Parts: sequence; C-alpha cells; structure tokens
Amino acid sequence: MTKPAAPMLICDLTQSYAPHGGGGIGRYLREKRRYVIHETPHRLLQIVPGPEDRIVEDGRHIWVEVGAEQVRGSPNYRFIMRTRIVRDVLKRFLPDLIESQCPWVLPWTAINHRRAFPHTALVAGYHTDFPNAHVHRVGSELFGEFVGRGLRRLATGYAEVTYREFDRVYTLSAMMADVLRGYRVDHVDVLALGVDTALFHPERRDAAFRQELGLTARGPLLVYAGRIDNEKRADRVLTMFRQLPRDLDAALVMIGDGKLRDALMAEAKGLQVAFPGFMADRQELARALASADIYVSAMADETFGISIVEAQASGLPVVGVALGAMRERVVPGTGVLVEVDDTVAMATAVAQIWQGPRATMAEAARDHVAGRFEWRQTFERLLGEVYPRALATARARNEKGRSGMGAALSLFPRGGFRQVGR
Repeated sequence: MTKPAAPMLICDLTQSYAPHGGGGIGRYLREKRRYVIHETPHRLLQIVPGPEDRIVEDGRHIWVEVGAEQVRGSPNYRFIMRTRIVRDVLKRFLPDLIESQCPWVLPWTAINHRRAFPHTALVAGYHTDFPNAHVHRVGSELFGEFVGRGLRRLATGYAEVTYREFDRVYTLSAMMADVLRGYRVDHVDVLALGVDTALFHPERRDAAFRQELGLTARGPLLVYAGRIDNEKRADRVLTMFRQLPRDLDAALVMIGDGKLRDALMAEAKGLQVAFPGFMADRQELARALASADIYVSAMADETFGISIVEAQASGLPVVGVALGAMRERVVPGTGVLVEVDDTVAMATAVAQIWQGPRATMAEAARDHVAGRFEWRQTFERLLGEVYPRALATARARNEKGRSGMGAALSLFPRGGFRQVGR
C-alpha cells in the first residue's frame, strides 16, 4: 500500500501528553508533526490536555489544548473530562481520520464522533496493555490480588468492546499484538517506533558530563531515562545500584521526573547518584546517554521502549528485565535481561558487562538500531499501510450502510420518511 494520495486532515487525540517530563507519546507527537508537515501534503490536528482551552493554527498544523485538571500524584499530566469541548473541536474541523492514543474516555469521544460523521476513519494506538500494567497492578496493590484479578477482567472486557469499534489498531510489538488478539481484536498491525540515530550517537560522548553532575566515581556510569515512578519500577534501579561491589566504583544518573524522585533523592544522599531532572533539550539528553556506559531499567511492562533504542543508538549495552517488549528490543549480544525485580541479578549483570564485553555489546547495540528503528520508517508504515487499511474499512462500512439504507427505504411508501416528533 502507498500513502493516501489526496491531502487529508489527520487528528491525534490523547490524554497521555505532558509538556514537561512526558514520555513516548509526547515524543511521538512531535516527530509525527515534523514528518507530516515536512514530508506530506496533509494537515494535522493534535488535541491534548492543557491548563486551559486554546487553539493555535500554524499553517497545516492545528494544536488544541483542552483545559483539564492535573492527575493526582502525576504533576506533569492532566486528564480531559470535558468531552463536549473535544466533540466541538472535532465537529469544527471534521478530520478524515482520528488516531486515538490512550484507552480512557477519549476513544469513545472519537467513536461517538464517527457515529455522527460516518466518513471518519478511526485508528487506535494500543501503547500499553492497561488491563495488566495499570488496572491489575494498582488494583492488587490497593485491594489485594483477588480484587485485582476481577478489575482486570472488567478492563479486558472494556478493551474488547472499545477496540473492536476502531477500523484499525496498531501495537508497538508482536507480543502486544498477541495480547490484543487474545482480547478478540484481530484487525491489528505492528508499528515500530523510532529514534533519531544522527542525534543519538556515540560521538556525542563527553568526558566532562559526570563531573558537571558532581560525580567523582571512576568506574562505570550507569544511566536511566524515564519517569521516576512506580510503574517504571524506578526504585529497583537504586536498589540494584546499592548492591554493586564497592570496588566497581560505579555512579548512576537518573534522568527524569516523577512522584518517586524526591524520595529516591533522599534515599540516595551521600551516594554517587545524580538526579538532573527531565531533559527537554534532546541534544542534552543525547549527550547524557552517550556519556554513560550502561543503560539500566527495571520496567516490566515496556510496550516498545523508546528510551531503550535511544540508549542503544548512543552505543550503550542494556541491563533490563526479561518481560514485555524489552525482550524484543534487547537481542542477544546487546545486553543482559534478568527476572523481574531481581536486583541482585541486575547488579551482577552490570559488573559482568563492565568487566567483560562492554565494548562489543556497545557496538552491537548501535548496529541493531541503526537503519531498523528510524522515525521515517515509523511514519512511512503508518501513513502507507495502517491508515490506508483504516480508510478502506471506513469506505466499505459506509458503502454497506448505504446499501442497507436503500433496502430499508424500499419498505416505506414513495414520498420518504414521515417525520416523528423529537
């Protein structure tokens, strides 16, 4: 398939956006804007939560923020509940295709808009297996395993009903596609996300980086980049660091913000650990990654792992966990994966890599990413394969609907419908 030839209006609709400290969705939105505006004739409408209602039109790009309250415990994120505003925006601009990138509330806003405007094609990005990663985990922590399993069943049912309404669904890994098929959602594509391999490159290594952070250790510099919260299991990274041999003389830098950051900073006081915060400057992040030696992550529910491929593009071996999409990202020879929450095994893997095949793994990690995970490839597949399939399904649905309407009209006397009081 090829990209839709006629210019169209594409809409991104998501709750999962934060201007500061945001993760993969924010990066995806920025890279998509760059690609659509510079490489295609299409227009792009992006609807996200913000502190107040505002619309900014800049040529073929339309940026809409819907005023929303902050998410409790996650100061960088907001949650849209005022769906009427979203409906009004969609009705005003009438996008040809809506891509929904989060599971809560807004997918049904898109579905209901499509019911009013049947020509609209719907695509969903299934970025997180929320029945397991969110509902079951949080429910079990708060109410126990029995209740957690029950809540997961409800969330699974919600996922089945919701994602069958979309014309096409994409996931970020083959593993996640299998999960969706288990939810009886079969119209699924796998879409790999990307990395700017020119920006994230080993040549950006800077020996002055660790000194700027006040780190004096002369051994390996470990790095983690992402939200510092429970979902990412960021506390396990610090636990692992404490278990490293003293003579390794290691240091750790944890890049990002999150609700665990202050507590972990207090816990790490006096250790060779730095918390520089969220790095909005992508060049600064690229320099930070390239200046480290090993990337570490304890995340168990990774659905793609943009931070992983950015680290690999920067020439870093990865120590992570053998679960989720990390098993697809960290192929043999590019790092070591251990059991979830086994911080002792993580520490052992760090020491073994540092004392052994680090240079070979670093080169293999870079080779694994370069040419395979590029943003251009991501959006060429999205616009060249996923979107055309969704548009074809929408056309077929409308043709079937018109055919069905014709049959229904034949049941009425000539003269058409009789209007009934509303």
